[in-house]
Amino acid sequence: MIPVRIYADYHVAVLGLGRSGLTAARALKAGGAKPVLWDDNEKARETAINEGFLIGDLRDRETWEDKNFAALILSPGIPHLYPEPNPVVRLANEFNVLIDNDISLFFEAVSDDLEGTLFEGMGDMDEDEIEEFVGEMLHAMDNDPKVVCITGSNGKSTTTALVNHILERAGRDVQMGGNIGRGVLDLDPPTDKSIYVLELSSYQTELARHMAPDIAVFLNFSPDHYDRHGGKGGYLAAKRRLFEQMPLHSIIGVDEEEGRFLAGQLREEGFMSGSDLTSVIKISGQGSIEGNSSKIYASSDDTIICQLNDRLPFSIDMSQMESLPGRHNRQNACAAIAVCANLGLTPEEIAEGLKTYPGLSHRMELVGKKGDISFVNDSKATNVDAAVKALGAYDNIYWIAGGEGKEGGIEGLRPMFPKLKKAYLIGDSAEAFAATIGVGCDAEICGTMQVAVEKAMLDIEADGGDGVVLLSPACASFDQYPDFMARGDDFRACVSGIEGVALARKGRA
Repeated sequence: MIPVRIYADYHVAVLGLGRSGLTAARALKAGGAKPVLWDDNEKARETAINEGFLIGDLRDRETWEDKNFAALILSPGIPHLYPEPNPVVRLANEFNVLIDNDISLFFEAVSDDLEGTLFEGMGDMDEDEIEEFVGEMLHAMDNDPKVVCITGSNGKSTTTALVNHILERAGRDVQMGGNIGRGVLDLDPPTDKSIYVLELSSYQTELARHMAPDIAVFLNFSPDHYDRHGGKGGYLAAKRRLFEQMPLHSIIGVDEEEGRFLAGQLREEGFMSGSDLTSVIKISGQGSIEGNSSKIYASSDDTIICQLNDRLPFSIDMSQMESLPGRHNRQNACAAIAVCANLGLTPEEIAEGLKTYPGLSHRMELVGKKGDISFVNDSKATNVDAAVKALGAYDNIYWIAGGEGKEGGIEGLRPMFPKLKKAYLIGDSAEAFAATIGVGCDAEICGTMQVAVEKAMLDIEADGGDGVVLLSPACASFDQYPDFMARGDDFRACVSGIEGVALARKGRA
């Protein structure tokens, strides 16, 4: 755990006691703060009480009058502005209490640890001691922990896990957290060799008051979470905040207009500041990038070309890397290569890490095979853009889709319908999806995962036993499951019941 000391001796309100909220409370308490916790869920409150935390109803005005809070730490699932502020947020604003989150606390805590180590015992120094101190300070600046932050509409988890795996494989002291793995404040305190690799959602980047990554990655941009950000512009602005403090390296996916615009903005800001310490690296999974900027891109022959201004050009063959299928995973690989190259890894170390990457559960995860039939779990595809990427990676697709649909339905998937042999529709959106698919493709409303898998198996065997049974729902899961992971596990369980299927080992969670 990383103690948060900036609120020592102050009361701090913590709203939401899921993984990030409870971890933040522990870190605040370890740093000497007096956290007061609240969650509308009674079981969550009981868990906190059992750990010795003080519970206070943050919806009650008297609690705010009594405690004189220094800050409100908000969990990412709780709206602070759109579609409307949580009542507790309104009270925080009324009492002029700053609102923050665990991501910001992480950066504050890591910064405090470094400064404390650097300046501890400084006292009165003579000339020789000052010279020695300056040398130590410069050494610390060159060897301090590195923080990598990765955001984007899709591919964040895969890219974060991929960077972490490559660095681990190369023997680096690396920890992964944020939206994947451990909560950021649950990570181990920094040393001068620490590398933190963090996956950050727009909910997290929008609210954090302080973010200062050494390397920041923007993968891509597609419609999602507009209700939480007040529209498309607000969603992009939330992602853009990760780059406000000018990271040493900004790695930007330029396959969409938003990424191209952001890359141009960051280059201009670095130029205008007169800084030669910042760099912008453009990445693309769709082909070459024009211009003389630093760039990494996937060519048409499944080779990734790396042209970084401060390094000799190199290339990596991706054709045999089965755990990274599809053009979108080429973009994820480009981002990972850019990160690792700028952390000092050699091309050989990076290639070895890519080759041995096991993949993630629920992200285009091969869960089993029977002859020439593959069963792929892409339950993480909770929106149309993610499903497009999965459908684009395979042929002869027997597609399982549906769930809690999002605005616009699956109209954006229409160009992919010719690739489908048949669609098997589940959940609340089944009838709407069937209407969209229409005459151009055969679709069947199945209702449940079990029925969908059984019918897909019957059809694929009747058609000759060659193809992919692909779960890529293009929907949230909450109509039938607690989360996308439970949905993916159900798919795997259904596949495991098919006679003759050889199950693959589970990918990394």
